[in-house]
Order: sequence, then structure tokens, then C-alpha cells
Amino acid sequence: MAGGWTRDGAVQDQIDASIDDAIKEARSRIPRGNSLTHCEECGAAIPEARQKAVPGVRLCVTCQAERDEQLKNVTGGINRRGSKDSQLR
Repeated sequence: MAGGWTRDGAVQDQIDASIDDAIKEARSRIPRGNSLTHCEECGAAIPEARQKAVPGVRLCVTCQAERDEQLKNVTGGINRRGSKDSQLR
């Protein structure tokens, strides 16, 4: 496929880099260490089942859901349909 000034495979390299960055970012959010017994945000008790299910958990379910929602709004996900290529079709 002709790419103008780009070398062959440059688009795939960009896609791979985007995916690698997303994976690194997601892994950085995985809790590590010992689980807390109480939420570091609101102080509510974290059930023992949650502590065992998610090693290193630091938030209760409610606070974690709120944080996940905030992250979803900030990152917005990857939308390849908004790229220049798709607009030219």
C-alpha cells in the first residue's frame, strides 16, 4: 500500500504502539501489595472476599466504580473511525 512519505508498515507500527501504550497504562493501574481492610477514599470496610479476589485492593466497590467512570470519561477510548483515512473514504 502506498503511503506517500511513510515507509511500508508505518501505519501498523503506529497501531501497535497505541496498543502497547494502552496495555502499559492499564497494567500500571493494577493494584499491588497487600489489600487494605478499609477504603482509602471513604473509609468503608472492604469485604474479605473482595480483598482475596483482588490482591492489593485499596478501594471499596463504590469508590472503584466512581474512579473507573472518571477514567473512562478522561481517556475516551480509542476511536480509529475518526482518523484521516476513514474521512477520505
